Amino acid sequence: MASIHAPIHLQIYEREGTRWFFHGGNIFYNPRGVPTDLNSILQKNGLTRAKVVVELFRVNGGKSGFYLADIQEKKYFYCGQKWEDVKAKLRSLGIGRDDPMEH
Repeated sequence: MASIHAPIHLQIYEREGTRWFFHGGNIFYNPRGVPTDLNSILQKNGLTRAKVVVELFRVNGGKSGFYLADIQEKKYFYCGQKWEDVKAKLRSLGIGRDDPMEH
């Protein structure tokens, strides 16, 4: 899996079978020292892991694949079956740019 850089309020989840997995990232810039653990971020936005998973399930009926949760805006997206689909979804949301080293 290639690394993906996204704002902390966009969380990447994956569904395999009946299980959900959270794909956390590495923080590379945090000038305000905002807590970066998942539970703190969710709590700050009035959410829990269970609430997020319920909303993600509603997006696509719990189909296997990758999902995005925008926990600030409380918007949820299905990306697709491949890791590259996450990058494509982020691009469609105006986040990220092409990596010149990938060509």
